[in-house]
Amino acid sequence: MELKSHFTFSKQQRSGILLLLLVIVSLLCIYWFVDFSEEDTFDISSAEIVSAQKQMDSLRLVEIENRKPKKYLFNPNFITDYKGYVLGMSNEEIDRLLQYRKEGKWINSATDFKKVTGVSDSLLNELSPYFKFPDWVTNPKPKNNFKNYKSEKGFAEKPYEQKIDLNKATEEQLQQVSGIGEALSKRIISYREKLGGFSNDIQLYNVFGLEPSVVQRTLNLFTVKTPKAISKINVNTASASDISTIPGISFEMAKKIWEFRRLREKLTSIQELDKIEGMTERKLQLIHLYLSVE
Repeated sequence: MELKSHFTFSKQQRSGILLLLLVIVSLLCIYWFVDFSEEDTFDISSAEIVSAQKQMDSLRLVEIENRKPKKYLFNPNFITDYKGYVLGMSNEEIDRLLQYRKEGKWINSATDFKKVTGVSDSLLNELSPYFKFPDWVTNPKPKNNFKNYKSEKGFAEKPYEQKIDLNKATEEQLQQVSGIGEALSKRIISYREKLGGFSNDIQLYNVFGLEPSVVQRTLNLFTVKTPKAISKINVNTASASDISTIPGISFEMAKKIWEFRRLREKLTSIQELDKIEGMTERKLQLIHLYLSVE
């Protein structure tokens, strides 16, 4: 290809070519000799930035901690196979504990736990802060059978056939009992209506202002013959709020029942609740009406 001589272009074309070369040379000079890097004006060492970073790090640590499985207080006497596995115990250590409990023996301290299971000191140090030993473990109360509150001395009790149905008794009939006047008879009827009908004689003890001796005299003449059906609550899944709905059971007692069940993980009999501090035989008899272990 034959190149044209510079002088073959017109004067205007030569000027354009020269201008283009000057522009290219200028751009190359600017590219090579001018520093286009921007200075970082964002000062990450300032007090505000450092404080904000610390807050973010703190929030991040809190979130990490919240995602970890939470540990609750528990009674080591009732560790199951699964619970022991989650806690990091070996099968042999769990088996030693279960065998010890089968013999009817109790673990009363962290030292006992280590002696029975043979866990390492590091695992014991990790678990022992969560051990909780209820009073009934270290100071077990003797078991008592239910008393028959209908057989107290000094009162003549009528045969069942001659007694009046407590769910059908009138105020006038109730007032025949010594110690029950107009106010208490109205209160008994009102409480019966609140329950939707008595389910068991024991519920009469919950009537405010009715002395136990007066209740006994009443039950010598009256009894529940048409009991109201009760939908029982499973104590192994119920919350403290659920249990507190039982008439005559305070929220404080309901919380004790819930904590007692949580420590044992599962109850096999409502009778086990008699080990709770403050639990009376009469309350337990009442609880039998409303709770189950199913």
